Amino acid sequence: MTILNLMVYRHSAFYSPILSAIAGGFLGHEGFEATYTVMPPQRSVGEMIASGEIHVSQTAVSGSWAYLERGESPPLVHFAQINQRDGFLITSRRPDTEFRWEKLAGGRLMFVHGGQPQAMLAYALHKKSVNFAALKGINAGNSAQMMAAFRTGQGDYFHEQAPYPQQLEHEGAAQVVASVGEAIGPVAFSSLAASPAWLSGPDAQRFMRAYRKSRAWVNGAPSDRRYPATGCRTHCRQY
Repeated sequence: MTILNLMVYRHSAFYSPILSAIAGGFLGHEGFEATYTVMPPQRSVGEMIASGEIHVSQTAVSGSWAYLERGESPPLVHFAQINQRDGFLITSRRPDTEFRWEKLAGGRLMFVHGGQPQAMLAYALHKKSVNFAALKGINAGNSAQMMAAFRTGQGDYFHEQAPYPQQLEHEGAAQVVASVGEAIGPVAFSSLAASPAWLSGPDAQRFMRAYRKSRAWVNGAPSDRRYPATGCRTHCRQY
């Protein structure tokens, strides 16, 4: 078996094609023994791929922005799609069955600052004729810090990737009122990346065969369907 080190930015069902590639046995069928890790604090996808610690990582196209802005060639290549849409949602502290995007300009929006999430939020607002610069934005830190701050009463609206908005709704602390992805439409959001050297080797072809099968299975499987190779339901933690 060939060791294959996989990494994600965060553990989320949003990246189901990667999870099912492992738990569903698709990678094992291609002769891989996969490891799965969440990116450690103070590290980056680029440096961990460049060092060889990680073979394939979930990332976003924004993972290449900093290198390109410095006039450098990124050490990673985005080679496969995970999601066709932005997975961030907007929640309202108060129930609002008649939400309109312009309401965000009249409240305090706690949103994910920097990188692709902020860029996509700004573009969604632009498409909805809302001036991003006019927002009363709140930067509460990372996802855990944002959740804690919103629970203690900071902010009128909350912007984060699933499943955080749904968790707040489950707790009765907020209501999901809008989708950034729906506002923007299809876009290259989450992707898989690897080094050019790894992609030129034989392991890449085997990985792509497994990933293609996994993504097709995820697209067609009901939420309670068992993984084909393991008999494990979708909530199992074999990865």
